[in-house]
Amino acid sequence: MSTLATDATHAGAGVGGRIALGVSYHGAAYEGWQSQPSARTVQDRLERALAQFCATDAVHTLCAGRTDAGVHALMQVVHFDSALQRPENAWVRGSNRFLPPDIAVQWARQVPASFHARASARARRYAYVLLQSPVRPSVEAGRVGWVYRPLQLQPMLEAAQMLLGEHDFSSFRASQCQAHTPIKQMRRIDISRRGAYWRFDFEANAFLHHMIRNIMGCLIAIGSGARPAHWISDVRQARSRALAAPTFAADGLYFLGPQYDACFGLPERTAAFDSLP
Repeated sequence: MSTLATDATHAGAGVGGRIALGVSYHGAAYEGWQSQPSARTVQDRLERALAQFCATDAVHTLCAGRTDAGVHALMQVVHFDSALQRPENAWVRGSNRFLPPDIAVQWARQVPASFHARASARARRYAYVLLQSPVRPSVEAGRVGWVYRPLQLQPMLEAAQMLLGEHDFSSFRASQCQAHTPIKQMRRIDISRRGAYWRFDFEANAFLHHMIRNIMGCLIAIGSGARPAHWISDVRQARSRALAAPTFAADGLYFLGPQYDACFGLPERTAAFDSLP
């Protein structure tokens, strides 16, 4: 505690208590968000950087949404408690000093003790970026999914409508999913195309493990003509993972971030949002 007290004295006016951070990362090099014995996760790297910046043994963070291996984030939100008082921009610059190039803190805010990055979130948003091309990605490798068969928009839009609302999404749930319930409320699915790139946007109150990647596998089967649009409704109602398409690649999946009540004053997007097709 003496080191923290010394740092706080020299820092002058700043924020302490509960801090929220917006974090972006390229997930290709990591085994997902959640800490693992290998320490090759985004959480491990972020907590190590925060501990170095705070000159303490450990900092524990809680996130808004655990991302899988290879999944990217434009605005993961985490919170942690600290006795250290620093200006908000110092938390950004100081943390980034100790982070690798593929992870960056975008913003920092002091939040009330009642704020919880996961429990306070009203919704979560993801986007999947897909390259339609006869040739696999090269420059975009690891940043986009890939399909070589032409896709048709209308059948995929029709299928997406059948997933909106509150449903049991067991058919799109990974066997290792730890969620308490498979019932989620899908609030929005948007599908658009720009040149060779497709973008699929998803918003729900929460998502199951591999839920979006399993839905993507089904939508692509429908878009390519392998299945009719109404098939996705049959899959959903069956509540059986065995009936759905194979899990699609993680490469093109981006966690856009959670949404919170306005009273917390947290950003809803970062500059990186404009980098996606």
